[in-house]
Order: sequence, then C-alpha cells, then structure tokens
Amino acid sequence: MGLFSFIKEKGAKIFGSKEAAAPVEEQKTLQAQALLDYVKQLGLPYNRLKLSVTDDDVKLEGEVASQEDAEKIVLAVGNVEGVDQVDNLMTVATPAPQAKFYTVQSGDTLSKVSKDFYGDANKYNTIFEANKPMLTHPDKIYPGQVLRIPNL
Repeated sequence: MGLFSFIKEKGAKIFGSKEAAAPVEEQKTLQAQALLDYVKQLGLPYNRLKLSVTDDDVKLEGEVASQEDAEKIVLAVGNVEGVDQVDNLMTVATPAPQAKFYTVQSGDTLSKVSKDFYGDANKYNTIFEANKPMLTHPDKIYPGQVLRIPNL
C-alpha cells in the first residue's frame, strides 16, 4: 500500500508517561508495543504484525487476510497523536482495490463527506461502517482525522 501521511498533533492519545519517562533508546520500543496493543484493543484482525517506530514514523510489516484489514490497521495506527507517517509493508492474502482516504476538515460531517464522494449524503453509514471500530459514533469525527472511503 505504501506511505501514508497523518497530522501528528491529532488523534487518539495512547502514549503516556511510561513512554515519555523511558530512556531514549527504549521509547520507540514502548511506543511500538503501545500501538500494537491499541490494534489488539480495537480487535483489528491480522495473521502477523510487527510495528517499528522511528522518530514520528511507524513501519508496519506482516500479513493480513484482506485489503480492508490492512487499511484499518494503517488508519488506527496513523490516527494516533504523535504519528506522522505510516509505511505499510504488510502483505494481503486476498488482494483487492484500495479504498480512498480523506482527511477530515473543519465543518465536515460524515453526510457531507458521503455527498462529496458518493453524491448521496444518505450513504454516510457506509463510511461509518468502513471506519469501525475507530469510529464509535457517526458524529464523532474531528479535523485532521483520516477516514477510509470504500468503493461502492
């Protein structure tokens, strides 16, 4: 899938004092573990997954069953505060066309995004479902968040 950019100052706050207080050489290992734990907490499926952190960038390696699974893992990791880029090197057991990605702007709603991409505001639930479990409610999106926009 390649390299994806995110807004480093936006996203889920999963890094805490444990990572910040660790010696510099240990911080990246703790951040990688925190990100892997976050993927597990969200219940995102994978066959194998290895994360490594360099500066503010994350590299994903491993194998997933579907393109959707790979995209959701990329978004879950990328939409974390402190992550600037995600390099997706995962292999997909059943390849499929890649979805589009959209960075939420101030004033956006899922209905507006749906209207822009699909021509129908009422298809917002398609976008909501495509971004579960990272999204828990259709109204809980924020500027800077990157969303997966599946093909219809």
